[in-house]
Amino acid sequence: MGTETEYGIIAPDLPSANATLLSSQVVNAYAATLRQGLGNLAGTRWDYTDETPLTDARGFRMDRASAHPSQLTDEPPELSAEQIALERGGSEEIPVLMNLVLNNGARLYVDHAHPEYSSPEVTNPLDAVLWDRAGDHVAAAAMDRINATPGFSPVILYKNNTDSKSVSYGSHENYLVPRSVPFSRLAEALIPFFVSRQVICGAGRVGRGPLNQEAGFQLSQRADFFENEIGLETTVRRPIINTRDEPHAVAEKYRRLHVIIGDANLNEVSNYLKTGTTALVLALIEQGLAPVPALEDPVDALRAISHDPTLRARVRLTDGRTMTGLDLQEVYCDAVLQALPEDADEQTRDVVERWQALLATLRRDPADASRQVDWIAKLKVLEAYRARDGLAWTDARLALVDLQYADLRPDRGIYARLARRGDVELLVEPAEVARAAVEPPRDTRAYFRGRCISEYPAEVVGASWDSLIFELAGERRLQRVETREPLRGTAGLTAELFDQAGDAEDFLARLLSGPDRRVAP
Repeated sequence: MGTETEYGIIAPDLPSANATLLSSQVVNAYAATLRQGLGNLAGTRWDYTDETPLTDARGFRMDRASAHPSQLTDEPPELSAEQIALERGGSEEIPVLMNLVLNNGARLYVDHAHPEYSSPEVTNPLDAVLWDRAGDHVAAAAMDRINATPGFSPVILYKNNTDSKSVSYGSHENYLVPRSVPFSRLAEALIPFFVSRQVICGAGRVGRGPLNQEAGFQLSQRADFFENEIGLETTVRRPIINTRDEPHAVAEKYRRLHVIIGDANLNEVSNYLKTGTTALVLALIEQGLAPVPALEDPVDALRAISHDPTLRARVRLTDGRTMTGLDLQEVYCDAVLQALPEDADEQTRDVVERWQALLATLRRDPADASRQVDWIAKLKVLEAYRARDGLAWTDARLALVDLQYADLRPDRGIYARLARRGDVELLVEPAEVARAAVEPPRDTRAYFRGRCISEYPAEVVGASWDSLIFELAGERRLQRVETREPLRGTAGLTAELFDQAGDAEDFLARLLSGPDRRVAP
């Protein structure tokens, strides 16, 4: 599994600044923090060869001419000559980077108008939290670099999902699932789960409607921006189930479930349960044990649940019953409990126990879950302001508080303040997060990717989830090393090779002549 986060970005002193340019400054600022004498080598380019964003899991490929420009993620983002000149400050020495593959196996890049961090692949929800938080660390480091650089206007980054003016940007999750599981079975079981999941992992939002046209507070930042049940799009006509069939793995064995409906979580327990419970429901689907409480109108249900912080809103099922979001979550939790094997690992049991306990707390009194759930922590802060100053939900100051909750500046962000005061539950230590920002997970192919970039920055000239491209001095050809099997390229399989190799040429010779397959499938 892995996460993707598009950060909100503004330059307060430049209200009309080009957002793509600002986002490229974030990528280049972080590259500058990594160079440390490497010159221009801190910036392995992204290899777009294996990108197939228009392949649909329902068995067809969208015509390129019909696709929205935002769907064409297989094309490198570009800046105009004027923008490049502004970015370089007149210097021709340092190229503008729009993509950066990091030492920890992650990707930092410009996604249209936002800087985006895609975490390395991990095998469990606690690691998903850790390397997601590493992305926040990377983003904050880049922000600090820009703000400390003479001649650059300060920027502020937010881990949120909407500008509250009509624009929504994503926080995505990715899960590796067997190709043998029919996509239709995944979709039917996941729709009610995703519709109701916001009760435990919504980020909270002041205002309702895509245009923020109604006063009030809701559970999710993303709920109002979804229009369809199933579809290929991600930025227009957003579907609850995204059908992009781009496995970034051995296509015959796996598919990548690309989840676009989640909120960007700062609370670590929310994030932990978001990925942990989803993984458990996927396991149920694979075993043919998943419940399917089919909703009469999933899109309306998504909004109805989001718009009611009391958690009492009832939505209609196709069989005529009505259920709350909590009811739906309990259906899935109970099914996981019934299928849980006796030898389940410690982290799996922890996810299930936390899920059960949180649902019980939410049923008793949602306010009691403020330490574990973003939307409840945010609502608690907002209600304090409302009580103190007599503010109506239409008051613009509340929208500013909402935004400040997601501010990544440690001295200004409300979530950061809550964390320092012990008012939210933390799962990972700051030192672990700092280490994860520069080191990859050891139990997936991300280890191989990150270690290659760390050890051989001059020779690795391209990288993607599926492969790395080496260029050796004196040779006229490129050497592509495929990494299509996500559980190969681990520390256990390749650390010794890295430790023994004298240089990149020696490393490749040892890797490619070995009797076993340490990286490729």
